[in-house]
Formats: sequence, C-alpha cells, structure tokens
Amino acid sequence: MTALAQYLAREGGGVPGRSQVEHLRDGSEHRTGVWLADQRQRRDRLDAARLEARAELGVQWAR
Repeated sequence: MTALAQYLAREGGGVPGRSQVEHLRDGSEHRTGVWLADQRQRRDRLDAARLEARAELGVQWAR
C-alpha cells in the first residue's frame, strides 16, 4: 500500500501500469504494477478492509 500511495502522490492519480516499479524510501523496490494487477484479479477474494484501503486511495473495482 505504501508503494501505491507513493505512486499516486507523485503522479496525481491514475493506476500504475503493470511494469511500474516503485523505489521506496527505505531503498527497497516494489513491483507495484504487478501487485495491483494481481489484486484486481483476486478482488472477489479480498476482505472488506483491503478493498476499503484501496478505495481510500482512489482505486476501486466492481466485484
């Protein structure tokens, strides 16, 4: 979620492409695009708290 929030803050919104890699402040890398695509594929299995966290960042999908 940190990587997604960082991407959205920098880009002003939108959804990262599948190849997007975020470089976090702690020096690590996160494959944000792949992670988000996987989340979208599994949206019907995510609990309400996870869906709500994504919705707060502006990422929502129909179930």
